[in-house]
Amino acid sequence: MRLMTSSDKPENAPAAAAAPTGVAAQDWTRASADPQYRAAVVDLLGALAYGELAAFERLAEDAKLAPTLADKAELAKMASAEFHHFERLRDRLTEIGEEPTAAMEPFVAALDGFHRQTAPSDWLEGLVKAYVGDSIASDFYREVAARLDSDSRELVLAVLDDTGHAGFAVEKVRAAIDADPRVGGRLALWARRLMGEALSQSQRVVADRDALSTMLVGGVADGFDLAEVGRMFSRITEAHTKRMAALGLAA
Repeated sequence: MRLMTSSDKPENAPAAAAAPTGVAAQDWTRASADPQYRAAVVDLLGALAYGELAAFERLAEDAKLAPTLADKAELAKMASAEFHHFERLRDRLTEIGEEPTAAMEPFVAALDGFHRQTAPSDWLEGLVKAYVGDSIASDFYREVAARLDSDSRELVLAVLDDTGHAGFAVEKVRAAIDADPRVGGRLALWARRLMGEALSQSQRVVADRDALSTMLVGGVADGFDLAEVGRMFSRITEAHTKRMAALGLAA
């Protein structure tokens, strides 16, 4: 049996993933020798940690709106998963010699403001927010994670794992629209508002933190420039459109 050569490769075969380079090819010990990179990662972990803590609180609150005991239990399970993610991030900050509360503090106002401006009025709006709003934030952090050192990247991707929001939200929202198609229009407007607020909030968080800004436009992480930042937000928008379709809503 001979090895396949490049001429044998099927036209539709996926291209091999490029090997990590620069910071992305380093571990934390080596990468963190750069003070600016270390500050960027501390900011990122702090933002994520507070985001997970806020998600835990919000899901626990949304459980009060659940129409059935089974739905209440499902949201409580998701809230528990979010708190576990928070604990992992908190412990990592402590492990690298940072005080978790101090790392989270700069992001409290922006995240709390986002949640105040997007407080759901009912059960279905809460589900759409958990699915659409949280997914937009996760997409943003995954984009950043691709430029992190291997240890930080592994942690960030692990805490961004779906806690069950996606399938649960899609099932419940689609069932509600099937039962009353008028619900779809209201939820579509709500999801568009979430999209705008979530993107604005992500941009504000980055703009307010010099180390994170530098990571996104180059200078700490490799391969990012202003044009790539624009493409990144285009990819996030495209993913949002697909999620809206999965919910049965117009983007």
